[in-house]
Amino acid sequence: MIQERFDAIVVGAGMGGNAAALTMAERGLKVLQLERGEYSGSKNVQGAILYADMLEKLIPNFREDAPLERHLVEQRFWILDERSHTGIHYRSDDFNEEKPNRYTIIRAQFDKWLSQKVRDAGATVLCETTVTELLQDSHGRVVGVRTDRDGGEIHADVVVLAEGVNGVLGTGAGLRGRPKPDKVALAVKEMHFLSRETIDARFNLKGDEGLVIEAVGTISRGMTGMGFIYSNKECISLGIGCLVADFQRTGETPYGLLEGFKRHPSVAPLIEGSEVKEYSAHLIPEGGYRAIPQLCGEGWVVVGDAAQLNNAIHREGSNLAMTSGRIAAEAICLIRSRKDPMTAKNLSLYKKMLTDSFVIKDLKKYKDMPALMHTHSQNFFLTYPQLFSKAMQDYVRVDGTPKLEKEKLMLSSFIKARSWSGLFSDALRIARAWR
Repeated sequence: MIQERFDAIVVGAGMGGNAAALTMAERGLKVLQLERGEYSGSKNVQGAILYADMLEKLIPNFREDAPLERHLVEQRFWILDERSHTGIHYRSDDFNEEKPNRYTIIRAQFDKWLSQKVRDAGATVLCETTVTELLQDSHGRVVGVRTDRDGGEIHADVVVLAEGVNGVLGTGAGLRGRPKPDKVALAVKEMHFLSRETIDARFNLKGDEGLVIEAVGTISRGMTGMGFIYSNKECISLGIGCLVADFQRTGETPYGLLEGFKRHPSVAPLIEGSEVKEYSAHLIPEGGYRAIPQLCGEGWVVVGDAAQLNNAIHREGSNLAMTSGRIAAEAICLIRSRKDPMTAKNLSLYKKMLTDSFVIKDLKKYKDMPALMHTHSQNFFLTYPQLFSKAMQDYVRVDGTPKLEKEKLMLSSFIKARSWSGLFSDALRIARAWR
């Protein structure tokens, strides 16, 4: 195994790990990045949304060679019951700009591309290498890692933990607790392949235009969850995720929810005739601000999903991972430039810089929303979608019934479901959580 000492070791080669390794390598640090997969992205077969602003801070000219799928010009939000959806669409030609703001990507391709940028910057990247333990001295300071390779001890001044939401290194070393089931979602995804022409026709797209559909409602069977559809060049990423605690409580299966979502009358025509080539499952942090663990300590920092940095309300994860990785690296570089040791006190600069960024500010603003959605999941994801659908159908159906009578029937439906006061109470809770 490698005998030399490194300035920094990065564990993990996802968005956060790659951002950290790239930033430190570009600034002259001697960086080792360790990834247990065959290559960066080998475990990520799903599609995702890329936020350009965050990547531009790492690689300003990324559009020249990054494996991008489509730039997003339309966003759809659906509330589903069993046979219908109530939707809000936003589409703008402004998004057909010279430098678009959001793109769909396929993670396996994108992560591999980003990893090559890390190598090009001078970092050493070792794949198919599992870090089994953090090395700590007699005072509990992290001084390196142990891997599954022969003679697998490697030393460094600081270790960046970018091991994902279910990483065992930090928890095994007692640096942070294991995420609780009500703070983590399990998402399952499929890649449905269709011709580019078919995708363009079904979603009213042209060129490299793309769209995203996000759906809530009865598809999650009363659990806290969401379905999503992303358009790529020649495939559609489709999936659904719910809290692990809800799967445990109800006995529902992720695959069963996915099959139900695919069969929904609003979804089935979009994927008709497609060929499914890839299926994956992925854990996503959903606890928000209140679930963020200790971010740094003696000789270590934690970034990305491992730090529970995911904005569940706005469905943003990759941008928070990249930003936290970059900020952690910038803090480490600044500490090193001062020739200061990587102590918990000095590394707290990372926490301060992250707190001053949009990452913590956004998560703190919505700190009570995840718990609210989970506590009242039956209302938000089952009762209200059904009532909204019934109200909309009564509104648009013209059958000779007087409008006043229809309004009374709609009000009666809410009262019978005991949902009018519940809706009012939940609206107040959302307003308080939104402040």
